[in-house]
Amino acid sequence: MKISDGVEMLELQIETFGSRAELNPTLIWDDETAILIDTGTPGQLEQIRAAMNEAGVSLDRLKAVILTHQDLDHIGSLPEILQEAGEGIEVYAHELDKPYIEGKLPLMKGNPDSMAWQLEGLPEDERRKVLAFLDNPPKAKVDRTLADGQELPYCGGIHVIFTPGHTPGHISLYLKKSKTLVVGDAMFSVEGSLKGPHPQSTPDMDTAFRSLKKCLDFDIETVVCYHGGLSKDNVKDQLQELVRNV
Repeated sequence: MKISDGVEMLELQIETFGSRAELNPTLIWDDETAILIDTGTPGQLEQIRAAMNEAGVSLDRLKAVILTHQDLDHIGSLPEILQEAGEGIEVYAHELDKPYIEGKLPLMKGNPDSMAWQLEGLPEDERRKVLAFLDNPPKAKVDRTLADGQELPYCGGIHVIFTPGHTPGHISLYLKKSKTLVVGDAMFSVEGSLKGPHPQSTPDMDTAFRSLKKCLDFDIETVVCYHGGLSKDNVKDQLQELVRNV
């Protein structure tokens, strides 16, 4: 889905935990570079390639991948992208999530206890498949770490906002040219309505809500949630309401 010139919200379809869902990485590009924000689950390379081609951006133009955080459905296809595209793609993430992405520490939510709410009710054979997969999660080297307030000089400027709570190293990204806020899992949305952090998958809800207050400092016209997609109606008012009691 086109957000503005050089900004596309990808719509990746997945079938997981007995139901269908959509994941929404963001693709940004200009004449010099293309950047993918988050990479879907393992095995979604071809969906990503097709979505990029539809936007008029071939995979070989990709110069960087920015990860909002360590969760499996955000880092999943990164190893395949790097293997396919070869050298020349730099991977960015916050330093606090870097060791998890690189496999030096186990993913915080990649274990049966943290995923109990998702595994509950699955048929036993499907449950076994998920647990077997968690034994060998994807991993990749992080080339550059990002910090709060940092600005990347790509595609009109990308401002890094440190938004921990969902994970210790979660970041959101403000795309200056299009006034778009890419929030990863700092929030989710339902039919354009922002709903705040997702309680079942956010270990530190207090920190997550405090993180959202930082987003009010920006002139936002559009919000892209990884789960739920696009929100563009009175988004600043929606944000203010979410953090009113924080």
